[in-house]
Amino acid sequence: MGMFDSINICASALTAEKTRIDIISKNMANANTTRATGGMPYRRQMVVFEENKESAFSSYLDRYTNKFTGNGVGISEIIEDNTPYKLKYEPGHPDADENGYVMLPNVDMVTEMVDMIDAQRAYEANITAMNGTKSMLMKALEIGRR
Repeated sequence: MGMFDSINICASALTAEKTRIDIISKNMANANTTRATGGMPYRRQMVVFEENKESAFSSYLDRYTNKFTGNGVGISEIIEDNTPYKLKYEPGHPDADENGYVMLPNVDMVTEMVDMIDAQRAYEANITAMNGTKSMLMKALEIGRR
């Protein structure tokens, strides 16, 4: 493990959590969008994380030398939530069907707020880990000065 690997791992996590926060914000902003692309209501999106992969050869060697093989986290894809749309009886709405029901996005604000808090806490934890690493590196440099 190199000297700056833990900083790079934390940086990848910060980037991933920022993207997650952006998607959650997008979901919250479109919670009442009844007409998105394609004429259907907005569909909630979710971020899927995956471990960053190493090159095949180095990961093969590391597996047999008991070396740390962490490379951080990345985003594999952003998927749509397939839960059904919400129906609301509102006959005067321009998007109401013949029975007076409007299809609303499948975004639940409580779920989005919980996800937002979780993402913020993960972001803060990675900042704390990065600051701890930076502090250790600074202490190591101070030892070298003496």
